[in-house]
Amino acid sequence: MTTTSAPPARLGKSAVRALGLLAVATGALESVVSPTLPLLQRELDMSPAEGALLSIVLLITGALVTPIAGKLGDRYGGKRVMIRLMAVVSAGGLVSALAPSLPVLLAGQILQGAMVGALPLSFVLVRAHLPAGEAKVAIGVVSGLFVGGGMAGTLAAGPVAEHLSRHWMFALPTLAVIGATVLVHRLLPGDPPGRPGTGGIDLPGLLLLSGTLVTLMLVLALAPDVAAQPLPLAALVVLLAAFTTGWVAVERRAAAPMVDLRMLARPVIWKSCALTFVICLGTSMAVYLVPQLLAVSGDTYGFGAGATAIGLYLLPGTVAATLAGPVSGMGARRFGSRAVVLAGIALMAAGLLALSAVHSQIWHLVAGKALIALANGLCVTALVTGAATAVDRGDTGIATSLVLVTRVLGYAVGAQIGGALLTAATPAGSDVPAESAFVTGFLIAGAVTALALPVVRTLREGAGE
Repeated sequence: MTTTSAPPARLGKSAVRALGLLAVATGALESVVSPTLPLLQRELDMSPAEGALLSIVLLITGALVTPIAGKLGDRYGGKRVMIRLMAVVSAGGLVSALAPSLPVLLAGQILQGAMVGALPLSFVLVRAHLPAGEAKVAIGVVSGLFVGGGMAGTLAAGPVAEHLSRHWMFALPTLAVIGATVLVHRLLPGDPPGRPGTGGIDLPGLLLLSGTLVTLMLVLALAPDVAAQPLPLAALVVLLAAFTTGWVAVERRAAAPMVDLRMLARPVIWKSCALTFVICLGTSMAVYLVPQLLAVSGDTYGFGAGATAIGLYLLPGTVAATLAGPVSGMGARRFGSRAVVLAGIALMAAGLLALSAVHSQIWHLVAGKALIALANGLCVTALVTGAATAVDRGDTGIATSLVLVTRVLGYAVGAQIGGALLTAATPAGSDVPAESAFVTGFLIAGAVTALALPVVRTLREGAGE
């Protein structure tokens, strides 16, 4: 007598809400360092180089963890892997909250980087337990709430650190992560039996990718000083090329690669990754440059805004980013992912180019930043949704992790480029960069984003439908 496996249990609304709450909490915890970096530098006696390291270490570890989490989720079940991942994140948040020194804080941030792998695991769970149409909307909701949580963390981190302490800045979102993880554990149905897989963790690929990412960040950090340090920069470029070549060679030969480059060969996946990188590069330059411009002294061309005022000016962007995910999911369901991405890229390019030309009033920056946040949410959610639904259910984690890794890389590279532009345009003995640096940054970001429009038009209509 033959037996058939029972269909997976359906996710209830309470389970989807628990995933959304976890997305908000992890997004908030991910974002608290950036707006409070000057405060952390003062309290921990950090040099600018150490501050730069602190600002990117979470992104680097997140990019490394994400493909591994996606693969393990596909193989062993999203819920099982997510609970363990969130235990690591919670430990990292507590270490960061209690850190008395920079080395301890760096260790906490390394552990917190595991949170980036939570999104592909959420998509694994949603696709396993919901019909295709409902899964698109749920993916959009979870993605939007993660973005909204990040913006909320950016908004609240400064006031919490100033009125309570930097310790509470990490502790509060960590407690939210712990509570949301408990709800996910209780409300989500159990994982089905995992599918068999070959091999374990791709340690050579992990080490080579780590070297690639660290070297890339160092190259971008040293680029403004190329005239003073040409030989170290040239050596780093050669090292970057060697790491990248070695990683590609190892991944192509590995029985169980960390990143399945064969999947990256699929047009819908590589195009989604390329577009995500460009979109997040443009977004991160705006995320970095707008607060910097608001903070420039009002005696020059800036507005002299403090941390609390900057947070309030960014609030419309928080709302726009939160709404973008659900709107994108519903739009992709009705009009297709390509239409949503096309609209989002057009909006983002328009916002960035407008800021390069007009930024003399605070409302110019507020409106431009909100438009860019909305466009980013529309694009990234639609691209992740398209990638997730364009592959077999068992490959959901791998496909979405590829897109999310490029998201992390885009944010890291964009922020580093923005910082390099301001550093290069700051005269000796001054801490105020030339206004032309902001114009150049917005203009470059807008032009690069606009160049992505022809790629969107080549996306197969209905891909991921």
